[in-house]
Amino acid sequence: MADQMLIDLRTLMVEKEDCDAGTVQQLRNGLAQGNQQFKSLKEVVQLLKKKVETTPAPGHKKYQLKLGIALYFMGHTSEAIENLTHGESSLAFFYLGKACLSTKNIEEASKAFDKAEKLGYNINQVQLQRIDLLRQKENLKEAKATLVKLEELASHSAEFHFQKAGIFLDEGEKASAVKHLERAVELDPTHTGALFHLAQANDQAGNDNEAIGFYEKCLKHPPIHVGVLKNLGVLYEDNNKFDKAVDCYKTALYSDPLDDQARLYLKDAQAAQTMYYSPDEDRDNSKYNQVLEVPVTDFELSVRSRNCLKKMNIRSLGDLTRVSEAQLLASKNFGETSLTEIKEMLVAKNLRLGQSLEDSTQREPVFRLPQNLTEQEMALMNRPISDLQLSVRARKCMNRLGINTMGEVMQRTADELLESRNFGMTSLSEVREKLQAMGLSLRGD
Repeated sequence: MADQMLIDLRTLMVEKEDCDAGTVQQLRNGLAQGNQQFKSLKEVVQLLKKKVETTPAPGHKKYQLKLGIALYFMGHTSEAIENLTHGESSLAFFYLGKACLSTKNIEEASKAFDKAEKLGYNINQVQLQRIDLLRQKENLKEAKATLVKLEELASHSAEFHFQKAGIFLDEGEKASAVKHLERAVELDPTHTGALFHLAQANDQAGNDNEAIGFYEKCLKHPPIHVGVLKNLGVLYEDNNKFDKAVDCYKTALYSDPLDDQARLYLKDAQAAQTMYYSPDEDRDNSKYNQVLEVPVTDFELSVRSRNCLKKMNIRSLGDLTRVSEAQLLASKNFGETSLTEIKEMLVAKNLRLGQSLEDSTQREPVFRLPQNLTEQEMALMNRPISDLQLSVRARKCMNRLGINTMGEVMQRTADELLESRNFGMTSLSEVREKLQAMGLSLRGD
């Protein structure tokens, strides 16, 4: 019964004469029905390619339009652009603009949107895409001015809220951006862009289950950004779903066989499938590590205590378990009152000062800044690890290891990093390259 209800993509894209905005919406609806429809679309693409080759001009142009649209939703953007470039309709130019925009070809995207508007494509939809174009040009002032002119769309347009969220993200207003992304998904649960950015926001906040849920929804509503597949694969690995991670990386490679990063991720994930793993042990360690990663700023400490911890570069509860009472009291302005306050905070989390120093199971070396550093070198050592702008995979590994600063990562050897679960040669190469770009290196390199 379910099979009979599937939208017939062959009839829709090959046999029907017309191809308009309604056809595109039907195509999206069909692809949302599951993996079988993606297989059907691959077959449709092959049929359309034959039609383009065998149909005399100018009749083959309608098949080029359909082929371009199909390739766009399959994620084969370069091929889609090649075919849409030959289009003559407003629909062809609109999707040519979107395809060019996704490849950062701003000039060609702008020309395509101009032609789409002149040929009668919905002016509001074109203007919303121009906001994205202006953002990529880093012209936020004009992008915001254009958005104000479209304010009437706020009550019903998911794309309006998506573009507004993009502006907030560019301005660093993440909370406001999330609010509008959520509104976009309320208005259109299939809005891939909004789903992707909500997945990223949850991923960065450490909400793995929510992030996975949003990324999985993205997969049902193409076109699928390659970042969805890689980020979802990393999250699957973090949750020990290595078979699903492998599928993600294979799909990414199918879309782009030259994606070396996806190939290395795939190799790491396949290798992890054969490694010994104890779920019970990891679950216990995971809960403990999550507590250690809680930042001290989450607690209502006195100004004196907060400032002292900041000067000592103590950022998390885990950092406090790696220092002794004597070391804290040796810090200028840190007295018995502050010590009592810190100890009470740790007791509430079943932790204590110096705990990791006593626990032989803690293999993480205690980080100490080298002596006799200049003020400039000290500042460099204390720079946050986020300044390296690592990928999702490498960043999660840094968090798992409790590495928060440049100085901490520089105290690790390559072998120590590779001992971390899911930290493979891909992540190691990335960390080394980012450090080298700043004139730094791992211990032993």
